[in-house]
Amino acid sequence: MAAMTTVPSYSPSLWVRMCHALPRLDLTMQMRDNIFVPDSWEYQQTLLVLSSLSAIALVLSLLVVLSFLIHYCCCHRGDRSEGSEEEEEDEDGSTGHGYSGKKGRGICCVTWVAVASVTLCCVAIGIGFYGNSEANDGMYQLTSSLLTANYTLASIDLLISDTITGLQLSVSGPLTTMEELFTGSKPFLVSSRNCRRLSENVINLLSSISLARSSIDAGLGNDSGVSGASIIPLTPVPPSVAPTVVPNSGLMPSPFSPGWAANTLMVNEDYRWLSYVLLLLLDLIVCLFILLGLAKQARWLLILMTVLAWLALFLSWGSLGLETATVVALSDFCSDPNTFVLNSTHFNTGTSSDVLDYYLTCSRRMNSPFQQLLTQSQRALSNIHTHLSSLDRNALPQFPKAEKSLRDVQQILNSTEGNFHQLVALLNCRGLNKDYIDSLKGLCYDGMEGLLYLSLYSFLSALAFTAILCSLPGAWRSFPSESEEYEDSDSESEDPFTSHQDSKRFLQWQPWL
Repeated sequence: MAAMTTVPSYSPSLWVRMCHALPRLDLTMQMRDNIFVPDSWEYQQTLLVLSSLSAIALVLSLLVVLSFLIHYCCCHRGDRSEGSEEEEEDEDGSTGHGYSGKKGRGICCVTWVAVASVTLCCVAIGIGFYGNSEANDGMYQLTSSLLTANYTLASIDLLISDTITGLQLSVSGPLTTMEELFTGSKPFLVSSRNCRRLSENVINLLSSISLARSSIDAGLGNDSGVSGASIIPLTPVPPSVAPTVVPNSGLMPSPFSPGWAANTLMVNEDYRWLSYVLLLLLDLIVCLFILLGLAKQARWLLILMTVLAWLALFLSWGSLGLETATVVALSDFCSDPNTFVLNSTHFNTGTSSDVLDYYLTCSRRMNSPFQQLLTQSQRALSNIHTHLSSLDRNALPQFPKAEKSLRDVQQILNSTEGNFHQLVALLNCRGLNKDYIDSLKGLCYDGMEGLLYLSLYSFLSALAFTAILCSLPGAWRSFPSESEEYEDSDSESEDPFTSHQDSKRFLQWQPWL
């Protein structure tokens, strides 16, 4: 937690701290640390134990549903004779419509329990849609920050390669020509050779700048036939337009690439979002058709929805187990992300810890690890400019043939200085650190909140479907069968007094009579 005080504009949320404080047990029921080490088998055991809690809850749900099914199948057989006697006693006082006595009260109770369970399920579905949207927003902010960081790193690489290419062209082309023209004048020859030496020094200094990106193409300096006029300040394509190269293999590349991570996360997030939408729609369809079956007293429809409710129950508890492990692992990462990034070999391969720490913390008390290289490069470019100005004043009157070569070198130098100033601005820690903080906020704020809402949805929907499975068998068993409805209609048609009384009540109700 102490490391997070160095990260500006970010602090772990209350939910992150609460989930991070949960005790961790491995498969042998021994306490373990809550440090985020995803590659460790001991850490993976703690996540498996937390996920297994949903499996235990699923077993309890199955036992509860099974006990209710046994109650309906066994205990209600002995109540049939008592129910028939009560129906015979109530026949004299009833009109032949609906239910009365214990049977009517039982149907009403079971129906209201089913309706309440469906209502709870609908509330859980609303929570699930909101949580799915929040998680998607967090992942979108994370991938956008990664693409912006990838654009910055690509711009740095392109600016370095463009600067090196321009200096190599000046060394192999115009400077070589100037040295040949100034062979008879030692002071001018010395100035030309100093420009060559300083240019090679800048090339070596810029080549040593590395942010764990792909190495500079060695073939850039081989095209010596390109004139200096073709070297212009580089403007990379923005991340919304620039294509991101996706590796052929599914393994994480070494060194770590933000573009690869953004593409992988976007693809996985699309599948995750679609999966939850389908699950939510399944729950919603089951709930709506259960209400329709209860209203229409359609036994076949409730039986079909009972089968789908079993599927939804298993999916709810299963998703809760995955969400629990993900929430806990994410809280461990978000409580101290700097430590994981600095210690992970995926991130620090090819990059020194000083460079990573500089961009992760971006503290004013820290100096840039590239400050000395940039200062020496700037000083060398200034000295080259001084030598070229001296040659322009003193050498051109004596060697007019060197004017074209000198102008080409000056043009390359101006383009190189423009690229160098852009490079200095991009190497500052503020841009990449802002992308890092934005990615943390998207993942640890919106993403964490969305996962918590999804966990609540899974828990409530699992409880709702457990109650639905307990109440639906009693509901559709209590519905009158087709034979009972036929007998009721026959008895009503055979009783002339009942039909006469019904007709009389109907006539009395008509307002126009």
